[in-house]
Parts: sequence; structure tokens; C-alpha cells
Amino acid sequence: MKYLPFALLVLASPAAAQSPDLEQACLAVAQNFLLTPTIKTGVVQSFPELDPPGARLTYSTRPDPQPTDFTNEIECQFANATPPFNLTRFCISSACYSENEQEPENRRRYLEVKALMDRQN
Repeated sequence: MKYLPFALLVLASPAAAQSPDLEQACLAVAQNFLLTPTIKTGVVQSFPELDPPGARLTYSTRPDPQPTDFTNEIECQFANATPPFNLTRFCISSACYSENEQEPENRRRYLEVKALMDRQN
């Protein structure tokens, strides 16, 4: 019984590290990239303590998705863990988008999404 408070602290720590603001920013990246106003999320994780901070989530664009429909994934990296986040990179499925991308089309998509995100701040 004397170890119960310690055990609760250890079990609660991962949830405390989550950042709803980073998660919402990554969701906004997905909505802007996919040109859809509504995305349903499955598993959502954020990592404000990492360098660079980021978030990743599974999502579906279906109106009433089943648990098996959350097969799409997006990962976002930001310069800051608090607003303004400043998007630095994101990956959807196996394609990544950043300012340093060699593929001109991927670089262009990154710049478009970053511009939209910067307007929201």
C-alpha cells in the first residue's frame, strides 16, 4: 500500500506529457493538406518533450469510421512545443514534406501547408 502513490505517479506520467495543443496543430496540418474540414482521429500521441517536438495520429476521412478504418497516419514536427508551433516537417503515409525536400512538389506542398498554419496563428 505504501507504494501505491508512487505507482500512480509512474502510471500517470505518460498522459501528463501529452500536449493537446500539439495534437490539434497536427490535426490542422492534416485538414489543410487533405483539403477536408473534418477528420476523425483514432490514436493520437504528442511529444512536447522531444527535440523537435511533435505529434502523430491515425485518422479517417469517412463520416462514421469503424475502428478498423483508422489506417492513415500523419506525423508532424514543430520548432516549438507551445504556440506559435512553427511547422518544420510532416509525413503522411510514406511521403514526407519539409522545406529541405529534394522533390519540388513535396517542398511546395509543405510551403502551402506551412503558410496556412502561419495564417492561423
